[in-house]
Amino acid sequence: HFQFFTDLFLFLWQISDMVAVARILKATLIIPELDKKSFWLDKSNFSDVFDEEHFIRYLANDVKVEKNLPKELVKAPKSVRYFKSWSGVDYYQNEISPLWEHRQVIRAAKSDSRLANNFLPPDIQKLRCRTFFQALRFAPPIEALGNLLVERMKSFGPYIALHLRYEKDMLAFSGCTYGLSDTESEELAMIRGNTTYWKVKDIDPLEQRSHGHCPLTPKEVGMFLSALGYPSSTPVYIAAGEIYGGESHMVDLQSRFPILMNKEKLASAEELRPFSQYASQMAALDYIVSVESDVFIPSYSGNMARAVAGHRRFHGHRKTISPDRKALVHLFDKVDSGLLDEGKRLSQKIIEMHQKRYRTGHES
Repeated sequence: HFQFFTDLFLFLWQISDMVAVARILKATLIIPELDKKSFWLDKSNFSDVFDEEHFIRYLANDVKVEKNLPKELVKAPKSVRYFKSWSGVDYYQNEISPLWEHRQVIRAAKSDSRLANNFLPPDIQKLRCRTFFQALRFAPPIEALGNLLVERMKSFGPYIALHLRYEKDMLAFSGCTYGLSDTESEELAMIRGNTTYWKVKDIDPLEQRSHGHCPLTPKEVGMFLSALGYPSSTPVYIAAGEIYGGESHMVDLQSRFPILMNKEKLASAEELRPFSQYASQMAALDYIVSVESDVFIPSYSGNMARAVAGHRRFHGHRKTISPDRKALVHLFDKVDSGLLDEGKRLSQKIIEMHQKRYRTGHES
C-alpha cells in the first residue's frame, strides 16, 4: 500500500506521477490527503474537491485505489521515503520495490516531481495523462457551479480568463513589492519571515522583478492586454483569490476593461456559501472557468497556470498567452519614465515579442 500528501494544484501533477509509480511498484494506492498546513489552512479532503468514486472506478484496470489504509495495516510499520526527483522506472524497480520485503506500507513523504518526464514506457506515460485529464474530475457540486459560472461568463461574449496571481501569499513568498505602499511591503516581509517552511527570507524586490520572477501587477496586465489589441469591451474573468490591497490596485485594469468579472460577481453569496471557506474549492471553480475560456492569460507561471494550460492543450490547443514578464517590465519601466509612450510603438514591440514566444513554444 502506498500513501502520500499534497496540496491542490501540485496535486494535479503529483497524483498523475503517483498513480504511475503505484503501477510500476504493483502497489495499491491510498487516496491522498491534501495538505492542510499550507498558507491558507484549508481543511478540504480529497472527496470535497474531487469525484472520488469516479477516480477509483476510472483507474480500476490500471491501479487498485482504496479510500483508506486497511485497518490491519494502520498500526503496521511504515517505510517513509523521500523519493528521488525526476526518477525513471529503474529507480522504483531497483531501489523502492525491494522495500516490500520488509514493509507493507510505503509513505511518500513528499511527492513533487518524483517521476521523470521523458524516456518512460508509453503505457506509463499514457497513464499519467489519463489520470490528469480523465480520472481526476472535480466533485459534482464544484463541477455544477463551475459550469454555471462558465455559462454566465459566456453570456457577455468570448472572454479572457486572467489568472491574476496578485495575492497575499504569492507576493509574500516571492518578495515582490513593486507598486505597493511601505506598509503593505512591511506586512508581506513579516509574513515571509514568520512562515517557517518558506526558506528564503531576504529578497531584493527590484532584482526579482527585473529578472521576471514577479507576477505582473493588475495595472501591467491591463497595459499588456491593451497592447495586444483587445478592445475595452472584452469580458475578462479574474481567476484569483482576494487581490492584495483590494480595489485600490484594480482601478487601472477596471478602467481599461469595465466587464471585469470574478466568481463573487457571477454567483450569489448563497451559491458560493458551501465553498467560500475552502481556498482549494474556490480555486477549483476558477480552474473550470479558466479551462473553458476563449483565451487564458496567467500573470505568473505557477502550478495552476501550468495545469490550466496543459488541460487546454488536451482540449484542442485553445489559446493561451504566457506573458514574457522579464521583457515586459523593462518596457513598462520605459513607459513610466517617459522614454516610451503607451501606444502603437509599445503595442508593436509587445506583439512581436509574443509572436516570437509563440514560435518557440511558450504559447499555444
